Amino acid sequence: MNWLEYENEALAEGYKIVCGVDEAGRGPLAGPVCAACVVLPTGMVIEGVNDSKKKTEKKRNALYDVIKEQALDYGIAFASEKEIDEINILQATFLAMRRAVDSLTVLTPDIALIDGNKTPGLSIAER
Repeated sequence: MNWLEYENEALAEGYKIVCGVDEAGRGPLAGPVCAACVVLPTGMVIEGVNDSKKKTEKKRNALYDVIKEQALDYGIAFASEKEIDEINILQATFLAMRRAVDSLTVLTPDIALIDGNKTPGLSIAER
């Protein structure tokens, strides 16, 4: 899989700052859902970054440190167990994604690439 395909398409369409958004914790029976938003330098691929569920905790922690070091900006946010109960897990996932994007402090992305088949309704373009 060419991990940069969607980023390259967005850049070709004139978007300048592209962020990637994904969630974790959607499957457990209890606990919050977490989402992260990351802006990497254009064209950067960090070896080993793909599906965190296929990684050991040790490898995830090591990649977390690399991503933080290499990212131009990143945000991490949660939706609580109470919010999940009130609005359902899908809507809570979207809420966590919106919060993650809103928590960026250095850059304002032009477009978000969402890992999934639905989009969370951000205030920026989504794909």
